[in-house]
Amino acid sequence: MSADSSGTAGLAGRYATALFELADNDKKLDDVAGDLQELGAMIAGSEDLARMIKSPVMSRDDQVNAMNALTEASGFNYLTKNFVGVVADNRRLFALANMIKAYQEQLAVSRGESTAEVVSAKKLTDTQLAAVEDALKSAIGTKVQIEQRVDESLLGGLVVRVGSRMIDSSLSTKLQKMRLAMKGIG
Repeated sequence: MSADSSGTAGLAGRYATALFELADNDKKLDDVAGDLQELGAMIAGSEDLARMIKSPVMSRDDQVNAMNALTEASGFNYLTKNFVGVVADNRRLFALANMIKAYQEQLAVSRGESTAEVVSAKKLTDTQLAAVEDALKSAIGTKVQIEQRVDESLLGGLVVRVGSRMIDSSLSTKLQKMRLAMKGIG
């Protein structure tokens, strides 16, 4: 079941908005954003952490203690620590990744930036990312924040999503279109 269909999108948005307003009042938007980006990378990079966050079997106290230890050891800002603690205490850790994304989206909107998801077959170099960012900036007309993801099944090329727009120049899609065209001929 997707996050949108299960109601976590609304839940994540409410939590992210609350954190955004607190961070804005304390002039800590960038500090919290950095902490959340690091936390998101930790979740994506650790199967054990992802499993702990999504586990309905773990007790509330165990989840709270684990997340408090993690945020403390990482040296996160007090707002981030308190936020993650409240999320854990309310048994909402399963939506934490969506909350992080919603916060980053709110921050981008407040700065007049767009967020682009760039999916490639291999990790892009800094030079390639800069070229993609420049191309998107000139096409969209605003500063673009890039979220990079790797999907080896693309074989080559890129899939770029900005809002509801998607540009798919992946090799796998081109091969699929060619297969369909060849079926029509024979």
